[in-house]
Amino acid sequence: MRRDLILGIGNVLLSDEGAGIHAIHYLADHYALPSSATVVDGGTLSFSLAACFENTHSLIVFDAARLNDVPGAVRSMLGPDMDHYLRLKRSSVHEVGLADVVDIARLSGNLPEKRALIAIQPAELGWGEHLSEAVAETLPRAARLACELLAGWLQVATIASVTEHGVPEGI
Repeated sequence: MRRDLILGIGNVLLSDEGAGIHAIHYLADHYALPSSATVVDGGTLSFSLAACFENTHSLIVFDAARLNDVPGAVRSMLGPDMDHYLRLKRSSVHEVGLADVVDIARLSGNLPEKRALIAIQPAELGWGEHLSEAVAETLPRAARLACELLAGWLQVATIASVTEHGVPEGI
């Protein structure tokens, strides 16, 4: 059976550092994800997350990242571009960096060929449980980007959004 992993990482106690976690919650609340999609709150990462990559066909990771752009900017990096970015940006406030988990998955033969990092430029990284306005406003765009990537990989027209009443609505 096909498995598509959608992973959010970050620390929700450090305002925009939690953007990845907030993004997966937004995605799960607003889209009717296919049954193949598994959404995981990776928190501040640990080596145990590498096990999540087993039998995974595709991977989408949401994380706050230094993009040298305006707060709330969103950028997707696919496959080799994601790997290149992770090799360059090894600094992380997490116990274990995403690059470390990806390396473990690669070494164990579990790194999906179809993978993407959806990076969100933070505005604030101080103590606080809420996102800055700039980052909060970008969550719909980041979620839509993930749905477009996943729909392309699944070769389906769209991933439907869910209205307030639970009725699917095309994106």
